[in-house]
Amino acid sequence: MQQLVHYFLHLIFPGIISWIFFRRDWVKCYIILLLTMLVDLDHLLATPIFDPCRCSIGFHPLHSYWAIAVYCVLLFFPKTRLVALGLLMHMATDGIDCLWSLHTCR
Repeated sequence: MQQLVHYFLHLIFPGIISWIFFRRDWVKCYIILLLTMLVDLDHLLATPIFDPCRCSIGFHPLHSYWAIAVYCVLLFFPKTRLVALGLLMHMATDGIDCLWSLHTCR
């Protein structure tokens, strides 16, 4: 169930947000929101690359609290707002995974 929720929030939810709030350019917005998943490239710096019991938030450089603060600041600039929204949605999804893994990885 966790993986279903995770991939729904990463793949389907951005499409819903694009359709509701950016209807005129929803495909372009959806692609931009999907491209923000490239933030997961920082997982390649970890050993092992994937650990189902590891919380990404606060562990990987682009998932750090400092990076999240920068993403929040980017919301205030119109040219970076959509990218910031995608990054923050990504962080929220990974944060939900962290909460989920607290219960499954004990």
